[in-house]
Amino acid sequence: MHRTSPFSPVQLPTLKDNIVDLISDAIFTGKIKPGERLNESQLARDFKISRAPIREALQQLQEQGLILNHPRRGMFVVNLEEEDFQKINSVRLILEAEAFRLARSNFSAPTHAKLGQILDRMERAEGSAASTRVKLDLDFHKAVWSLTGNEYLERTLTSLTAPLFAYGVIRALKSEKARHVIYSHRPLLDFLSGKNKDLAEQVLATHLRIPWNQPDRFSSLAQVPLAAPVKKRKALA
Repeated sequence: MHRTSPFSPVQLPTLKDNIVDLISDAIFTGKIKPGERLNESQLARDFKISRAPIREALQQLQEQGLILNHPRRGMFVVNLEEEDFQKINSVRLILEAEAFRLARSNFSAPTHAKLGQILDRMERAEGSAASTRVKLDLDFHKAVWSLTGNEYLERTLTSLTAPLFAYGVIRALKSEKARHVIYSHRPLLDFLSGKNKDLAEQVLATHLRIPWNQPDRFSSLAQVPLAAPVKKRKALA
């Protein structure tokens, strides 16, 4: 049976710079599914190049958390269970709260305009394909992480959340829930600009609970009443 490739041949200089982006984009847009095996030789034939840059790209994607290497079986796109999502989100909640606090301290009018433009495009894309919405969602969060001044935190969050955003395409939320996810980004921007005085953990937990089930389950925050107003929490301290 003839196999339809998700890729188009590219020129070598472009491939050397963008092979990781090309494969990850195929995963984020659902052309390559969770759990699908990535064959090094087949990818080399698809791209019409040697196997060396393919091998390097797969290794980098493995470091980013999008691909798993099963000994004697090969490379596979990550395929997670519900508990895996909860564990990833529990770590994400802690790290991204810190990222948002750091980003708020570096916030500026040009930054506000840039993030606002991303959200405008996201809201206009409400009826678009899931891959379009998820790409804009990821663009927003990565733009925030880039404001932290800590490239290690930025890289950790990028790697940690890669499977979550990839699954965001596959899960294809119902239209009403997808709409809630889109508009749940406005409170995040309000936090960054200082309009929202709630805790970063509280704002992010509210945001993550829309698309994900129990995103704080495997963190100490699961025992903390994050929904309580900040002033009440201070009074109890």
